[in-house]
Amino acid sequence: MKNQKHRPKVYLETSIISYLAAKPSNDLRAAANQDITTEWWEIRKPGFDLYISAFVEIEVALGDPEAAARRIEIIENISRLEITADVETLGKALIVEGSIPRKAEIDAFHIAIAAVNGIEYLLTWNCTHIANAIMRPKIEATCRGCGFEPPVICTPQELMEN
Repeated sequence: MKNQKHRPKVYLETSIISYLAAKPSNDLRAAANQDITTEWWEIRKPGFDLYISAFVEIEVALGDPEAAARRIEIIENISRLEITADVETLGKALIVEGSIPRKAEIDAFHIAIAAVNGIEYLLTWNCTHIANAIMRPKIEATCRGCGFEPPVICTPQELMEN
């Protein structure tokens, strides 16, 4: 058996797929995030094993049919993680313990599925409820309290360096 180098696992939250599929934005911040996401996809993606879930599949199919088709095409060959009882339990705990607000329930489940499956990185542009420095310690404490190591939650810009 060949000695294969470990490739870190990355869970792609829906915002990553959305930025990859979106038409160029006139908003400077969104345009910069699109550029960074595309650069990460082209340069860094080959160094990682990528994963999504049914939560991502549901979200990418919403909205404008043409845009949804572009998003669906991007995720076509990405491995899917299963939604298990542990995922449901951790997702609910993230909400009940106040780590994630109830109105952002699906965000709790993105975190839960990554943690339960031992994913090293959760890649997102959702800085409101996921990649948020104020919420991160609560998220990590809840994951660990439920027996799971949380993923490193980051943006493509943060996962750019070697």
